Amino acid sequence: MKGSDYRIIRRSAKGFIKLFYISAAATIIKVAASFAVPQVIRFAVDHVIDNVPLNYPRQIINMLDAIGGIESLKENLWLFALLILILAVITGISDYMGRITLARGTEGTIKALRDKLFEHIQNLPYSWHIKNQTGDIIQRSTSDVEVIRNFISTQLVEMFRVIILVIISLILMFLMNFQLTVAVLIFIPLVLLYSTIFYGILAKKFLVADEAEGQLFTTIQENLTGVRVVRAFGRERHEIEKFSERNNTFSELWVKLGYQLGYYWGIGDLVTGVLLMVIVVYGTYFAINDVITLGEFLAFASYAAMIGWPLRSFGRILSELSKAKVSLKRICEILSEPVEFDDPDSLTPDIFKDIEFKNVSFKYEGEISVLKNISFKIKAGSTFAILGGTGSGKTTLMYLLNRLYDLPDDMGSITIGGVNIKNIKREHLRKNIGMVLQEPFLFSRTIKENIAIVNPDTSMDEIKGAASIARVDESIEEFSKGYDTLVGERGVTLSGGQKQRVAIARMLLQKTPIMVFDDSLSAVDADTDAKIRSSLKKRKGSSTIIIISHRITTLMESDTILVLDKGQVSDIGTHEELINRDGIYKDIYNVQMNLAEEDIE
Repeated sequence: MKGSDYRIIRRSAKGFIKLFYISAAATIIKVAASFAVPQVIRFAVDHVIDNVPLNYPRQIINMLDAIGGIESLKENLWLFALLILILAVITGISDYMGRITLARGTEGTIKALRDKLFEHIQNLPYSWHIKNQTGDIIQRSTSDVEVIRNFISTQLVEMFRVIILVIISLILMFLMNFQLTVAVLIFIPLVLLYSTIFYGILAKKFLVADEAEGQLFTTIQENLTGVRVVRAFGRERHEIEKFSERNNTFSELWVKLGYQLGYYWGIGDLVTGVLLMVIVVYGTYFAINDVITLGEFLAFASYAAMIGWPLRSFGRILSELSKAKVSLKRICEILSEPVEFDDPDSLTPDIFKDIEFKNVSFKYEGEISVLKNISFKIKAGSTFAILGGTGSGKTTLMYLLNRLYDLPDDMGSITIGGVNIKNIKREHLRKNIGMVLQEPFLFSRTIKENIAIVNPDTSMDEIKGAASIARVDESIEEFSKGYDTLVGERGVTLSGGQKQRVAIARMLLQKTPIMVFDDSLSAVDADTDAKIRSSLKKRKGSSTIIIISHRITTLMESDTILVLDKGQVSDIGTHEELINRDGIYKDIYNVQMNLAEEDIE
């Protein structure tokens, strides 16, 4: 565990440190008050019942004389009961203060940690999200944070209490009898030794169990988000078996952890029992031989019993510490990932400019090149189309344009109005490039809220206007609740074409200077496709439109059409130019037109 990991907690606790100090002070008062009770009993047994001569500092003896001495105490035994009651009240009040301040400090710290973690995840590159499983990210952001919260709120204060208990008890024991204290000191290193050994073993096993839980979360998340595919292909039995297998693995890991904890608690019980046996045997012997008084023996036995359980629970504290360290490490693995950042001198230029890709090459991590020395120019206000087979790099071009992936310095350049997009502030760039993907994401909200999510203050007339252009308004009105229809998770309430058109309406409300349609009309029929494009042509104004599609009829009216093949520019030109020369475009056009004619026949 790196020191920087702990600094994450300290930074999150900033502003709540005073609460933790108050809680620590209250814990000390609580322990001191509870330890004073055996001393009251010791005094009563030795000096009131057994008449042992007083051997205290002169100040204490003067105080006793002021209230009438020992004889007065013998006549007023209720004073001892009152004193014990007062100590109990002090213990209760300090316990209450310690708990509420600890709760406030803990919840404030964990809230700050959650906020920091979520904000960090929001600013991580798109490439990081692609490489990491959603279920594991959720598990780290919820379960692992909860483990840390539980440790701070319970085990941390318990660890502090145990340390204070041991220190105060050893001081009091030493003042009463040196020999018995030495016997206690022999057992404490034994407890720490076997606790440390088990701590090392448990830390590794908790890490494996935590990772298994992440796999379990991922299985559930994939099943729920892919429910349509599961149902469509009758994969329920397969999904149940996959979940059962991972659930069994997860359960077996925790059973093995249970065995380890069982060994630990068994040894702890044995060591604690032996310690109490030694105290009773030697304490009795010393009391019989007048080495210690009966009151001292009772107080000594009380202290031994009071530290017995904390010492025995020290292993549990260490095991919880191991879990918390594992969880903190997993959280810090996310927080240590570099976020997207802009240079202080990043620009916010006008985006209503020409777009130019110049000698662009790109490959994803660990893969062969996706784009190879691609160059082309998109004039501002024009409609630019991209055609190519699966894996030709069409979508990658748009990912690079939107800076979801940054183009390496030696792999060409992408400029808007002559300004390299690396020098443009990401937020500014992305707000000015509207994108509709083939598989758009809709939130579990109403259709109205999904369309207006880019601008919650949008009027209903604007929402309906955007829906009309996207040719989804009629479909929405057919729902019993219209625009107030609740969209199921990931948009399962709507068909594929309806989801795409709602996403188009949402993007239109952005009124961006660049609009990208990445195969986002694939799920609508040709007639609706044509109507949407016609409406867009009237509405687009000076905006630049980029259309990616496999359908020639969707692209043919564009000002310029780029044809990609295996990551390279195969051809570029207008529809008329491309069909009048041999190439991929002409071949696809002939195939699609022949198929269309066959469908008509």
